[in-house]
Amino acid sequence: MTYELILGDYAYSSWSLRAWLLFDRFGISRNLTLVDFSLGSVPDQMPGWAPAKTVPALRTSDGAIIGESIALAEELASRHSDLPLWPSDPAARATARSLTAEMHAGFGALRSDCPMNLRRAYTNVPPSAAVEADLRRIEVIWDHARQTCAPSGPWLCGDYSIVDAFYAPVAARIAGYGLRVSDSAQAYVDAHLNDLSFRRWRAMGLVRGPDLNRYKMDHATTTWPGPTPIAARAVEDGTPENTACPYSGKAITHLMETDGRIFGMCNPFCRDKTVADPDAWPAFTTMRDS
Repeated sequence: MTYELILGDYAYSSWSLRAWLLFDRFGISRNLTLVDFSLGSVPDQMPGWAPAKTVPALRTSDGAIIGESIALAEELASRHSDLPLWPSDPAARATARSLTAEMHAGFGALRSDCPMNLRRAYTNVPPSAAVEADLRRIEVIWDHARQTCAPSGPWLCGDYSIVDAFYAPVAARIAGYGLRVSDSAQAYVDAHLNDLSFRRWRAMGLVRGPDLNRYKMDHATTTWPGPTPIAARAVEDGTPENTACPYSGKAITHLMETDGRIFGMCNPFCRDKTVADPDAWPAFTTMRDS
């Protein structure tokens, strides 16, 4: 089953990030369309998607159109019962659903004061009292989930599931604005920053589309707090080690260099997303390390 999925800008669209993580993390097939936040009205860029008017939106093979992220996640879980989109344990599943619903409906101050911008990281940001209240509530429910579900890994309710995809943009905001949270909450934020799916999304956000001034904030900037990618750069000349693009299998047209080695991709976006974070892309690392 292949879905039609429409998303917003990688760097800025927090709801799109949630949906994309579910497809990427669980290997669900999709044909992807992107709207461009720099081009104005999102609904005007979605002809044929009514009644959906925001991103993300999903069209199923039987013609259903789903324009709400939480409904999108639930529909994927229903249609792919073989995949652990929700925890299998009833108590963990109930906890995950509760936290996901609260994320979908709440934390307005954090969303408003700290819009997601994966191209910037800020320091010395003074949170408002309302943002502080949101952060303290987030600490409470994250600790509750981990105490209730007792996961062996870093995620909230067991293995990675819908609830973690929904809190990924919260982690991005806490990290990107340097907001202070408890040690346990920071460990959960760090798990997202190190997650390869999250890193792939951010790498694409760094190289696709223009900077949008409406997402920039008047704070001092600093380096992104996640893993530092290995050095890589686009180059014009050289002899690539590979003969076909690792992503598409198509002919090579654009080159990159890392650690003194040259590799080729089939278009500038494939090259640039790899340059942004080479180790985030298994198709590239498998080729590089073979």
